[in-house]
Amino acid sequence: MATRADAIAKAREHLHSGAFITELNRRVGFRTQSQEPLPGDPMRAYLVEGLTPAFEEMGFTTRIVESPIGKGPYLLADYREDPSLLTVLSYGHGDVVGGMAGEWRDNLDPWRTTTKGERVYGRGTADNKGQHSINMAALRAVHEARGGKLGFNAKFIIETSEEIGSPDLAQVCASLHEELKADLLLASDGPRLSADRPTVFLGCRGGVRIALDVNLREGGNHSGNWGGLLANPATILANAIAALVDHRGRMKLEIMRPPRITNQIRSVLAEVEVKPTADEPQLSENWGEDDLSAAERVYAWNTLEVLAMSSGNIEEPANAIPGRARAVLQLRFVVGTEYEKVVDAVRDYLHANGFAMIDVTGQQRFGASRTDVDSPWVNWAANSIRKTTGKSPAILPNIGGSLPNGVFAEGLGLPTIWVPHSYPGCSQHAPDEHILLPLTEEALAIMAGLFWDLGETPRKS
Repeated sequence: MATRADAIAKAREHLHSGAFITELNRRVGFRTQSQEPLPGDPMRAYLVEGLTPAFEEMGFTTRIVESPIGKGPYLLADYREDPSLLTVLSYGHGDVVGGMAGEWRDNLDPWRTTTKGERVYGRGTADNKGQHSINMAALRAVHEARGGKLGFNAKFIIETSEEIGSPDLAQVCASLHEELKADLLLASDGPRLSADRPTVFLGCRGGVRIALDVNLREGGNHSGNWGGLLANPATILANAIAALVDHRGRMKLEIMRPPRITNQIRSVLAEVEVKPTADEPQLSENWGEDDLSAAERVYAWNTLEVLAMSSGNIEEPANAIPGRARAVLQLRFVVGTEYEKVVDAVRDYLHANGFAMIDVTGQQRFGASRTDVDSPWVNWAANSIRKTTGKSPAILPNIGGSLPNGVFAEGLGLPTIWVPHSYPGCSQHAPDEHILLPLTEEALAIMAGLFWDLGETPRKS
């Protein structure tokens, strides 16, 4: 009779044999960049040619679901073994950011995998083709070990517009509400806390972009003839930003701050150490909110960041007072923040404090969500990972970045457990994106263990 250890061994062998990298290389080869789509409909090809055969080999039925707003299509895969068993929903995205060809080390081709030492380079290896490929391979290992059974029902939804903000994922999931019914979302995206520590996170921070525009006049005016006579939009803009966030990154408006960190969250994060590796950015001293640990700052607090600002021509500055200045800020926020009120509050505050000439507008906005840390699924996942690896996973109430978790947690009403398979230094969204072979092997084992344990878990009434 097959055992849990047999399933884990099969998952590991899939990497050792070279089959996993071969499979991933084929999937990386689909040029599924969604921010600047390429001709030939690579999104659909990825779903139909890159993923569908692998699902159908495991007994899934599959279908393509069209975007209601004309964006990338979706793949829905459904495996039904017994209605009395648990049902798990998983998610991934097949789209990637642009390839950035010519900017990679040694001029590597972003559209194929290249292994150098412990790194496997290629666009999508970390975000997110590699991650959902790990989950699919682990699921297959369990399916084979159990003689063509899983011991639970499984569903996958794979989208192709995540890198442009998942603009219609909520609408699609609402329309498929009955088909996507499940007991749990178990999915993988984002980075671990560190390469060597398995991680479980329960949701994500949200984000609001705030544009500040100072438009005083057309063109520039000679700084000698007009200096001291004409208001400088760049000076105004710099002071407006300083009115919102200080020189240590601390937010000044109460509306931007989150609710008090609960003792429950503090207790969970007390086990979490943010410790960058040598090739990752090192933490800045004396930066951010006072009296918080590094983990609390990024996983339990809000931050206001200046993403971009411009005025004049920085490459070839003229001796002239510019006529315009612009900045784009972003508030990253946790659950409980009144983010819907932030843009109006910033506008009212600036206009009431001498900055009436600044036009304040809201741009991109996405919500925060997370599963309660007391959910029994959290302990279940942590115990399974501990059993497989001998390591206690980091439990994060949410990641610092953003994912469409709210679609599943709030829209579908599911407890959400995310088990990431990349790490902070993976260079996602940049040249040299990669996964690590040791981490990938551990991730395959972790997911095979989790899927095996799902087959041993009775459905909760």
